[in-house]
Amino acid sequence: MSDQLHRFIFDGSDVRGEHLQLSGSYREMLDNHHYPPAVARLLGEFLVAAALLSVTIKFRGSLILQVRGDGQVPLIMAEANSDGDIRGIARDAGQAMSESFHELLGNGQLAITIDPIEGRRYQGIVSLDGDSLAACIEAYFRQSEQLATRIWLGANGDTAGGLLLQELPTQHSDPETWQHLTTLADTVSEDELLTLDAANLLYRLYHEEPLRLFEPKSLRFRCSCSQERMEAALVSLGRDELDSILAEQGQIESHCEFCHRQFHFTPVQVAGLFGDAAGSTRH
Repeated sequence: MSDQLHRFIFDGSDVRGEHLQLSGSYREMLDNHHYPPAVARLLGEFLVAAALLSVTIKFRGSLILQVRGDGQVPLIMAEANSDGDIRGIARDAGQAMSESFHELLGNGQLAITIDPIEGRRYQGIVSLDGDSLAACIEAYFRQSEQLATRIWLGANGDTAGGLLLQELPTQHSDPETWQHLTTLADTVSEDELLTLDAANLLYRLYHEEPLRLFEPKSLRFRCSCSQERMEAALVSLGRDELDSILAEQGQIESHCEFCHRQFHFTPVQVAGLFGDAAGSTRH
């Protein structure tokens, strides 16, 4: 089934893995926007990568992948949380026509942010030296986490899929086993990532290996926007700025970039945000 993440391990070794396909949640996100085909595919890879990486960390909260660059896509990001919610966006990308990873993102950095519900926020950054998102993520793990990690990604605007292998932290690493398992995974094609379910793909790659496949985790598109968050964003702008907008437009209208939910605030509502019981703007 799609929109389900499957974890697996290889018995007798310190290597774990994950497989993921997204279809319904991926298409639901794309339906909210009108991305060029190459941007839709790149966003699919970001979504899958964020979801795969979020499961490697034992925490409650979110993992965010984001690139700001000077290419045809100024900003692209994807977020996955511990509840199985995913969302993503590419901003100001309507004219992005290149098929090249570097031309789409330009010179920039890939930021991987871990935002736990409890505890400190952490961010790691790696330059966009690789020729794909997968290559950049692998470089990040080599430089920052010092965990052997490989990831394979694919997307076609309808389905997005991915496979991740990672060595577990251990004092007894087995380079030969790691090399063997990743060499087999290197034979996977994008078509197989997008069309084969976890059981069939893993059998195709590892039918001679002692592999255990665990129960899947379902993922869904769900935005974290809310009335309360939008109100907090308005308050952060300050009363004078909001009164200026109200004087010009009569009300304040805003929308969520991720899901296009609309929010409307009257002068009475804005005044209430600042504790004005009378419900009127200042003059």
